[in-house]
Amino acid sequence: MAKEELITFEGDVTEILPDARYRVKLESGHEIVAYTAGKMKKNRIKTLAGDRVTVEMSPYDLDKGRLIFRHKDSGSGGPRPGAAPRRPQFRRR
Repeated sequence: MAKEELITFEGDVTEILPDARYRVKLESGHEIVAYTAGKMKKNRIKTLAGDRVTVEMSPYDLDKGRLIFRHKDSGSGGPRPGAAPRRPQFRRR
């Protein structure tokens, strides 16, 4: 028997919870608790309240999900104007 297909939804992060969990309000109006996917942890992708995200959910439990993608907005990412330039993490000798 084949594995069930996962359902994907888009929504907005409304609250950051402990243990890398987030409260997400889906476009349909439902609120779920979602955790960060392993690839997002591995690549150190940070998610903040107000970010637009894509969530994967199992058809068996529609109250929990997995954040698989953080959408880039015009205001997110890149250096902020007026911010000090970042120094390299390691010094060469």
